[in-house]
Amino acid sequence: MANDQEKTEAARASLQYVHDGQIVGLGSGSTATIAIRLLAEKVRDGLKIRGIPTSIASRDLAAELGIPLATFEQYQQIDVTIDGADEFDPRLNLIKGGGGAMLREKIVASASKKMVVVTDSSKQVATLGKFPLPVEVIGFAEPLVAKRITDLGARVVRRLDAAGKPYLTDEGHHILDCHFGKIDDPPALNAKLCDLPGIVEHGLFVGMASVVLMAKAGAVEEFRPR
Repeated sequence: MANDQEKTEAARASLQYVHDGQIVGLGSGSTATIAIRLLAEKVRDGLKIRGIPTSIASRDLAAELGIPLATFEQYQQIDVTIDGADEFDPRLNLIKGGGGAMLREKIVASASKKMVVVTDSSKQVATLGKFPLPVEVIGFAEPLVAKRITDLGARVVRRLDAAGKPYLTDEGHHILDCHFGKIDDPPALNAKLCDLPGIVEHGLFVGMASVVLMAKAGAVEEFRPR
């Protein structure tokens, strides 16, 4: 319950970054979902925005709540994106993808002037890696990619859905959850993973967050890149 309250506080604090007339990236996951619901309240009160969602789930929720939606066909630059994270370190490097949406999340973040990350206090870490790093892969290359990531020092597990079948992302790919334990050099690992053919995208977000809003003990702390 405490985490739920923190998520709501962080999501509410993010609304200060959204202004009339903006194109807004709509994140995915539990905290981003709260932010979408709070944004919808503002839209009902007269806020004029257009949202570009990072997942089918976020798209469907935003549409249901009455947030006008747009696509990259119409706009190639986003004013601000509000999204969550599974972990963040002191340099605001992130692990994302626990919900499986990191491909679209990273595309939207890359097109954003500002990325506002909303989290509860459990997501703050000194070093990334306790949360397994999700890696989205093309099925054809999955065994090869799994072997190469294992060679980088991770224990690699294919993500399964509730029925015990391989989890499918919105784009129809599989996810490998890669247990590194500790990621001492996120930029270096990012570069190595980006060089591996067969990887569609991964959940390391290096140098992309503009600000992290973390709720803890009834207050919201603001972190900016060092």
